[in-house]
Amino acid sequence: MKKSPSDVTRREFLGGIAATGALAAWMTPLKSQAAPLPLVKPAPLAEGDCVGLVTPASPVFEPSTVREGELAMQKLGYRVKIGRHIGRKWGYLAGSDAERAEDLMQMFLDPEVKAIFALRGGYGTIRMLPLLDYGLIRSHPKVLIGYSDITSLHLAVHKLAGMVTYHGAVATSTFNDYSTRYLKATLGRPAPVGMIETPEKALPMMIWPDRAPEVVHGPLVGGNLTLVCASLGTPYEIDTAGKVLFLEETGEEPYDLDRMLTQLGQSGKLQAAAAILVDRCVNCKPAEYKPAFNNTMSTEEVIQDRLREMGVPVLYGLSIGHVADKPVLPLGVRVAVHKKSASFSLEEAAVA
Repeated sequence: MKKSPSDVTRREFLGGIAATGALAAWMTPLKSQAAPLPLVKPAPLAEGDCVGLVTPASPVFEPSTVREGELAMQKLGYRVKIGRHIGRKWGYLAGSDAERAEDLMQMFLDPEVKAIFALRGGYGTIRMLPLLDYGLIRSHPKVLIGYSDITSLHLAVHKLAGMVTYHGAVATSTFNDYSTRYLKATLGRPAPVGMIETPEKALPMMIWPDRAPEVVHGPLVGGNLTLVCASLGTPYEIDTAGKVLFLEETGEEPYDLDRMLTQLGQSGKLQAAAAILVDRCVNCKPAEYKPAFNNTMSTEEVIQDRLREMGVPVLYGLSIGHVADKPVLPLGVRVAVHKKSASFSLEEAAVA
């Protein structure tokens, strides 16, 4: 009798990943799910629980950074388990694709681990997606959290495993009062968080079509703009139909933002959304010494130009990306976007 993915043992998975190899994996694309899977939510994360640290993307530059992330988790009240290959370096990657995938799958299979935090982002998460066992992940639902390059992992797991994942702080993030409060509130109890408070540095602005209702509802999906665009045409392609799409970015010039938003518009992803939330895109400005063009638009002008014609409500200038004040955004959970307060709220529990 053929085993289902959830019947695969840890030894069988790790042996299979070694035999297949990263090259063969990316040369044989996965098939997308024919229909969305019923949503699975992980259990709440409580103080004293064990969390796993992994590096799905780039390596740490200093070995002490691993200890830094471990201490941050301990200060939040969690016990910590370190991924086997977390200190590996292979160019701009934290080890080979197979090693990074192995660490992640080990954490999902480990019954002691209740949540998985990315230590950092960078680049490379997208490369290991074909090596993951999404059936096994679905049968072992756990909190999976990170942002930036981890967007690729969120989109893949959400789509192919049907599991709620969490766009939020990595282990080396700044855990100030704001981000800690939302981390505990979102992951710690099976209850809706409600309205997401606007931090001082955020300045929400809006594009709101006349025909749109004052409150728009939908499941939340999104992440880093570059990685959302990179999902197009792959088995992990983002589905925005009827959903609230959130986008964040950092360090890109305005013309880069223009190109990526244009791509999402031409692919129909922006028009299909119920509403769009956009981060304040820290450091998205012309290069100081060698800008791409002598004349340029600002980030806000690009957002207004590219998104106004989409015909959906847009809030921009939010605090959801490469900033210290970060809420936790659960992919798949129903949210409401409010015109009157220029804010959004989580309408259902993010954990079960």
